[in-house]
Amino acid sequence: MTISSLIATPSELTDSVSTKTAIVLMTRIRLARNLAGHAFPGWAKPAQRVESFALCRAAVAATPQMKRSVDVAIADISELERQILVERHLISRELSGAKAGAGVIISKDQAFSVMMNEEDHLRIQVLRAGFNLKRAWSSINDLDSALEDNLDFAFSPTLGYLTACPTNLGTGMRASAMMHLPALVISNQMEKIVRAVNQLGMVVRGLFGEGSDASGSIFQISNQTTLGESEAEIIKRLGSVLQSIVEHELNARGKLLEADASKLFDKVGRAFGILQNSHLLSSSEAMNLLSLIRLGVDLGSFPEARRAMIDRLFIEAQPGHLQHAQKGEFDPGQRDVIRATRLRSEFADFVRPDFDLKNKTKS
Repeated sequence: MTISSLIATPSELTDSVSTKTAIVLMTRIRLARNLAGHAFPGWAKPAQRVESFALCRAAVAATPQMKRSVDVAIADISELERQILVERHLISRELSGAKAGAGVIISKDQAFSVMMNEEDHLRIQVLRAGFNLKRAWSSINDLDSALEDNLDFAFSPTLGYLTACPTNLGTGMRASAMMHLPALVISNQMEKIVRAVNQLGMVVRGLFGEGSDASGSIFQISNQTTLGESEAEIIKRLGSVLQSIVEHELNARGKLLEADASKLFDKVGRAFGILQNSHLLSSSEAMNLLSLIRLGVDLGSFPEARRAMIDRLFIEAQPGHLQHAQKGEFDPGQRDVIRATRLRSEFADFVRPDFDLKNKTKS
């Protein structure tokens, strides 16, 4: 399977409609693991990186979860293909810049991906659509156990799993959720939410993780502490924080509707008009407009059946996906034209908003 066939294959994030929810788009759990007796990637010489990559690659490919998977060395794929994998949250931006001795194996449904020789020898990841922390943990625990049967992981009885960055010591686990929080953004409450979440030992990042902005009012919320807590405790605590954020977002939507529904519906209506008629759209603007249409689905102004299309466009309107679809590489100005054309086409027969529907927002 190639990167092109991977894109054409139904995936956990773009096609799992049954598990989609209004606020939590995606749940992700990632485990950091290193090989005992091998220099960590940041300190390893090129030959050592190639050796550890080969060991990890063989072990990952042999697991049941990775049957008919995509197995690539980063050095063997184009910059555009790397960008597509980043946009699909299948590799990190750090791995996309790696050279020899680094790669990724991705399951057919894109629910599992294992990065090799990023910051650690292994970054094992599972993605699940919707609010599915327990299911994600069960899936990744099975994959981790299968790998541990064939690889000797660096482990300390006192410190737990040894990692390149001390902040990952212990469980080596980062659990997170991608959340759509437009009402908290519109009502200028996100700064308060971020402070509160930080005080609870969690961190808030943008769409593509550390250093990225929150395009489309989409935020990643994840645990910061990996040492001194079990995986079950981390998941329980994160789940409680996420549920609280969901409630804050729902309350913010209710207050916006109560205070001035016309202003809120005006934002949704204008977004609809721009998407149907624009000829230039930047990636950030497109994300923000799609965010408002998704909010319109939540409010009952658009049919629930349209949610899957919006979630798909969040990914397909990104620069890498646009260029792949057009079979070329284009400068930012050209991409803005292509993006607007694509979205005009998608919204040409999109049902008009019904602002008489004042349904309660969904969780």
